[in-house]
Amino acid sequence: MPAGTVSFRHFILGLLTQQPMSGYDIKHFLKSLSWLIGSPSFGSLYPTLHTLLKDGLVTVEVVPRESKPPRKIYSITGTGQQVLKEWINQPATANAPLKAFAMRLVLASNFSSAGLIELVQQRRAQVAAHHAILEQTAKTMEEETDLGQRLALEYGLALAFAELVWLDNIISDLIHAKANSTTGS
Repeated sequence: MPAGTVSFRHFILGLLTQQPMSGYDIKHFLKSLSWLIGSPSFGSLYPTLHTLLKDGLVTVEVVPRESKPPRKIYSITGTGQQVLKEWINQPATANAPLKAFAMRLVLASNFSSAGLIELVQQRRAQVAAHHAILEQTAKTMEEETDLGQRLALEYGLALAFAELVWLDNIISDLIHAKANSTTGS
């Protein structure tokens, strides 16, 4: 699977690099970000965890609980970390959707500094190109254009502009942090 997209399988592996989690923990986390990354089917979570377990990419610890069903805590294995690393090191696709970019940001701690900077710079180039198209469209828009179309265009321009500002700030911060880590400051 191209690195510009995020398979649910790789996303779960990435989450498990941050900390061991139960299926319930993962569902709760996904629900908290559903406005940004969409809502993966919770019906696919447990089959994905079972497949990862069967493939040796995660382990499970069954923790007994009083008066409740046991809790299954999943942890990524060394093989799982290698699979995730190989996927992360693949070149990203040029026009990855916002959802894929946001999911990869959640997994940012798994990237090298250079890889994360490249990911954010690539997104910046994509948004800048989109913003330029919207600006050109706005310039050629007729005065009689439907109010809804005009509002949608203005909304798109505002979102693209805000994202460009955020991306520029993040790129600057990441480059500064990388420079400081190499100089030992």
